[in-house]
Amino acid sequence: MVTFKEFFSFKNNRFFWLNLIAMVVVIVAAAWGTLQWLDSYTRHGEAVVVPDVKGMNLHAAENELGKQSLKSIVIDSSYVKGIAPGAILEQNPSGGSKVKSGRTVYLTVNADSAPKVAIPDIMDNSSLRQAEAKLRALGFKVTEPEYISGEKDWVYSIKYRGRDLKAGEKIPYEAVLTLMVGNGNETMPEDSTLVDESGTVSDDKPMIDESWF
Repeated sequence: MVTFKEFFSFKNNRFFWLNLIAMVVVIVAAAWGTLQWLDSYTRHGEAVVVPDVKGMNLHAAENELGKQSLKSIVIDSSYVKGIAPGAILEQNPSGGSKVKSGRTVYLTVNADSAPKVAIPDIMDNSSLRQAEAKLRALGFKVTEPEYISGEKDWVYSIKYRGRDLKAGEKIPYEAVLTLMVGNGNETMPEDSTLVDESGTVSDDKPMIDESWF
């Protein structure tokens, strides 16, 4: 059985203390080395300011971001009327943000032309109010309607630049359309039995051959 005095005899053992000190030194050195490596790997404390490139063309934006050691990728395009094609519409991270050197900035550019949208099936299938609501919801512009003979406020056709459109046909977003709408004056077909060979309508009653009676 180990006595109390023998249990604490390591206090007088020089090799024990040397080994203990060596272990502490190794642990401290390993911890310090790990922290230094993490700081270097994550570039701790190193940050650059993202330049604001919105409105620039793509080439200029890439150059400006490159000056700050930042990369850039175009991830989307949209169309905004009045802005030059290829201009930067959005960026992420935004201008003024602080990021690490080498970070990628994601860009959205303005498309070269307006996207095309399909015409809905509203010809001879909708009232004026319904047709205008559907077309405006899709981004089209609608002028004052042109009235023709037909059921009142019923849409018979759609014109774009003077020509009739078909359902499903694709035309540019924000195109100006004109609806051909009935004015309520529906013309009734003439009775062919009362039209003579000359094409005029006769008010006389049809002749009856009494020889059959």
